[in-house]
Amino acid sequence: MADLITSIFTIIYSCIIIGIFLSAPMGPIGILCVQRTINNGRKSGFCTGIGAAISDLFYCLLTGLGLSIVINFIEKHDDLLQIIGSVFLMLYAIYMIIHIPKPRVSDDNKGAKDGATQDIVTGFLFTLSNPLIIFLIFPLFARFNFASEEYHWYHYILGYAAIAFGALLWWWVITYFVDKVRSRFNEGSMRMINRIIGGIMLCVSLYGLFTGLKEYFNF
Repeated sequence: MADLITSIFTIIYSCIIIGIFLSAPMGPIGILCVQRTINNGRKSGFCTGIGAAISDLFYCLLTGLGLSIVINFIEKHDDLLQIIGSVFLMLYAIYMIIHIPKPRVSDDNKGAKDGATQDIVTGFLFTLSNPLIIFLIFPLFARFNFASEEYHWYHYILGYAAIAFGALLWWWVITYFVDKVRSRFNEGSMRMINRIIGGIMLCVSLYGLFTGLKEYFNF
């Protein structure tokens, strides 16, 4: 019973982190969310984030189906995958830290009082148009060991629900923050967010790389 509770707790907090890391980089959808919050209010920005979270979850499910096919490979090469996943995360974190976000994203409805449904749909389609996110999902799944022969269907339901919660939590926090400082939010603020999240991701990836190398080479 204790092992079951521990495994469930581990899945929940790990997948919440995955959801946050998927949403946190201040890319085009992040900038669009920020702009809509500034122009139309927090509700518009958060609904855009909901659409993005749904798209992220869709790609996570798609990746999960692929992982189920190679789950035995993952179990046999867990340490190696953790090393590779950590390296990818480290490189992406460095990119986030040095990248300068463009201050504007094309939004034909800028300044309009879009309905919640339209904001969600456009946020979903905007994120869906970037399938390369799978190359971030896979190393995150590998880094946080979100694949195991010991997992049951309820583990995966909890995991995907936690990923969605983590993504929504990020969009709730960022729209709250932007709404409070709407008059002072600019390119520098977005770059600061990238650097903070990139720094956290870099620390996580370095720790994962160290532990993976330690287990792989038995030192």
